[in-house]
Amino acid sequence: MSKNTIRKDKTCLNCSYVVENRFCSNCGQENIDTRKSFHQLFVHFFEDLTHYENSFWRTIKNLIFKPASLTKEYLSGKRMSYLAPIRLYIFISFVTFFLIAVLPSDDDKKNDLVQINTDDKKTKSENDTVYKEQQKILEFEKQGLISKKESDSLQKFIIEAKKKNEDDSFMNLGKHYKNVKELDSIQEHAKSSDKLGSFQYWLKRKSQLINDKMTKEEIQEKFIESYFKNLPKALFFYMPLFAFVLWIFQNKKRWYYFDHGIFTLHYFSFLLLGSLFISFIDFLISFVNNYSFFNVLNYIFKIVTVVYMLYYFFPAHHRFYEEKRWMSILKGIVMFFINFFIIGIILTCFAVYTFINLH
Repeated sequence: MSKNTIRKDKTCLNCSYVVENRFCSNCGQENIDTRKSFHQLFVHFFEDLTHYENSFWRTIKNLIFKPASLTKEYLSGKRMSYLAPIRLYIFISFVTFFLIAVLPSDDDKKNDLVQINTDDKKTKSENDTVYKEQQKILEFEKQGLISKKESDSLQKFIIEAKKKNEDDSFMNLGKHYKNVKELDSIQEHAKSSDKLGSFQYWLKRKSQLINDKMTKEEIQEKFIESYFKNLPKALFFYMPLFAFVLWIFQNKKRWYYFDHGIFTLHYFSFLLLGSLFISFIDFLISFVNNYSFFNVLNYIFKIVTVVYMLYYFFPAHHRFYEEKRWMSILKGIVMFFINFFIIGIILTCFAVYTFINLH
């Protein structure tokens, strides 16, 4: 119940009807003082967004610990006691992706450091290998087993092979051209048989434009940033397909696509909550990560959360669709592989989209 002061004037500010109690019987607007402090404005916004006092925590509790109960309650008509499925998903989605973006993670710094060290070691190891191979060739030359010309050719081959291996990596695609002008010039003046195909030329030109503007580290950082920025869009496109897969496997006369859509909204809301929980625990552990006990505890939390997220679908599916347990499990496993394939395609498409829009 709102804690705002009721107006002495009984005329509704919205429709001019006489308000007998707290709410107008004609339009439903609460007859309270419209001038609020900043604190009241903030609290009112939060209450409007979540129905905090009456339904927010009840909704979250049932969502986490009672799989499919929210969906069954909503479809049975009990809709005032809980947050609406779409509002719930939008709210949790916003909070999850916002906090994941802003919360600093000590693990990220560690991973960056480890990656730099790993790259340095990898480069040193590769250089050592090339050096050893060159020394072997020189030794063969000294022993007269190969000629000076053959020795030079072999060393040149080793160096070019190493360079080609570096240039063929995804982030360095197109690096063997000095710049995009050189690539355009080669494509324009090359023989018809030597010209790149339309798609290959577009791909190399796009990658060369990116490499001309950014370093490898900047490309990786920009790609990851853009990828996570587009991830909510990928999930938004994926949910209707997830509901469609549910529709395929269920009785069409008993269940409407709308029913599967509500189930999907609640299930994805739960998955986002699990992701939020993992990120939040990571953030808290980052303050005490010097103690091995807390790191072990963090791994345990993560494992338990991930296992529960994977397990959650099966009791939710069984309780909502009211099928025999073995049939529900069998359908769930089949749907898991189908959805794994679908989400793989969607994420690949968004990865390509992210690459295309790097600038």
